[in-house]
Amino acid sequence: MNTEPRQAELRHVIDSIVDGIAAKDIDTIRAVYAADVVSFDVEPPLQTAGIDAKLRNWERVFQVFATVAYEVRDLAFERADDLAFGHGFGRLSGTLGNGAPVKGMWVRATFCFRRVDDAWLIVHDHVSVPLVVETGKGATELEP
Repeated sequence: MNTEPRQAELRHVIDSIVDGIAAKDIDTIRAVYAADVVSFDVEPPLQTAGIDAKLRNWERVFQVFATVAYEVRDLAFERADDLAFGHGFGRLSGTLGNGAPVKGMWVRATFCFRRVDDAWLIVHDHVSVPLVVETGKGATELEP
């Protein structure tokens, strides 16, 4: 069975996030998340719940960065009926408001989707960095 069309639908959701971040377009990002999204992001707190809380994280990013980009690598998906998940690596980079370039760090990213009215929406996302157990610090220099 050819799964390309099924994969393309989910990839389109992630591409919308990438495009929305580059354009600093909060409405484009809002459109791909469920209203009750639960997010485990790299910034505190441990969890945010609801679309407004999720979007506040992106609004903070847009305030800090003059230009911003999000790159996704090694994205893979699994799908069954109206549920799906994807995983890969992401890196946020750009230029700060003061002109300083930020190359960003690679993070692990997982996206959980639910099909709602013929659209795939993200109902959960989880972003993390590996932990160096001996130091208790994130391993932020790793690359996929």
